[in-house]
Amino acid sequence: MRFPYSVGGKPLLPITLSLAAKDLATEALLDSGADVNVLPWRIGEALGAQWDDRKTTLRLAGTLSGTPAMPLLVMGRVADFPPARLAFAWCRTDDVPLVLGQTNFFMEFDICFFRSRLEFSVVPKGSGTP
Repeated sequence: MRFPYSVGGKPLLPITLSLAAKDLATEALLDSGADVNVLPWRIGEALGAQWDDRKTTLRLAGTLSGTPAMPLLVMGRVADFPPARLAFAWCRTDDVPLVLGQTNFFMEFDICFFRSRLEFSVVPKGSGTP
């Protein structure tokens, strides 16, 4: 399925995130250079996630260095594709965008960027060429 780049020229993907009985329709930045999926604080809260200081914390690098984060598994649905379990680094700040990165969005979906055409395509893994 093909999607247009945003007005600002970014590959923003419409996605519905689900945790327990809560769903949240939003947009996420597709970032092939990001090692992990990143979830801002407000989105985790909106999904009903509870911060647990006893859980393993994640050490983030780059601009997120020093930002407290913990692993959070949520279901993600893109278009009419089957939902996929996505692992996020849930950050204790809203100063980060919702990012879909190599671990594990790019492991669950095949993505192809057509920057010159201002579009990108996304298909579930194993379903053919994007």
